[in-house]
Amino acid sequence: MTVRILLADDEPLVRAGLAAVLGAEPDLTVVGEASDGAEVLPLVRSTRPDVVLMDVRMPDVDGIQATRSLVERFDDPPRILVVTTFSNDDYVYEALRAGAAGFLLKRARPDEIVQAVRTVARGDSLLFPAAIRTLAGRSAHTGGGDRLAAAKLTGREGEVLRLMARGLSNAEIATELYLGVETVKTHVGNVLAKLGARDRTQAVILAYESGFITPGS
Repeated sequence: MTVRILLADDEPLVRAGLAAVLGAEPDLTVVGEASDGAEVLPLVRSTRPDVVLMDVRMPDVDGIQATRSLVERFDDPPRILVVTTFSNDDYVYEALRAGAAGFLLKRARPDEIVQAVRTVARGDSLLFPAAIRTLAGRSAHTGGGDRLAAAKLTGREGEVLRLMARGLSNAEIATELYLGVETVKTHVGNVLAKLGARDRTQAVILAYESGFITPGS
């Protein structure tokens, strides 16, 4: 299966560099380029990408607005990977809250870029626990407590959510809790369903914003 990718960045050199790196892989293909967030929605409709590499800072419509629009207007939106210069950029956290599956630094090595695209394309999240913890600690957003309380997570599901926030994979969670990987997959699926979270990133952010996990813990 070939992963279809849309690039959204206002810098032509950045788009050209990403296109060269991704286009060199046999299982990846760049199907379109946008120079502003305003161009993203129509291009997604016409090119049907699996993944959008989204710059967070663009002059007219930024990556946060574009991400939010994609999640709201498409029943099955493409996976969104935010591209940023600094991991501590508050724009990154807002984009993750809006529905992005993870973020990637512009200075990342070519192999890291390729791996990141493949990761989100297969439905996984690209979590950087330390960065998300820092960004969550600076965020003034609250209000997730009622939603998490209403989810009525079991004790085991709460443990799984905490380990998800540490960036552990299903296999690593299984080792930590002495469970089978399939059992962990079931618990992760239950956590996402109960929280109404699109993916692990959304679940972890909700856990921080609800106070279930504190940035200093």
